Amino acid sequence: MTGQVGDRIVIESERVGKASRQGEILEARESAGRVNYRVHWDDGQESEIRPAAGSAQILPAPTAEREETPAGR
Repeated sequence: MTGQVGDRIVIESERVGKASRQGEILEARESAGRVNYRVHWDDGQESEIRPAAGSAQILPAPTAEREETPAGR
């Protein structure tokens, strides 16, 4: 799955006991058959990454329909 602007991205740590890194995709650009992402990380940092296959989990952003549904429905 290719991430889109507004989706969340999770990068698991390569070290045991270290937390994963999570953020929001600000930009997605395809280059040479792979996708580069500009990400605003939850710790306030911003960077551009090109994750290796299988190293990133993409969590789709809520749809506009879900955002507009009143709570409790």
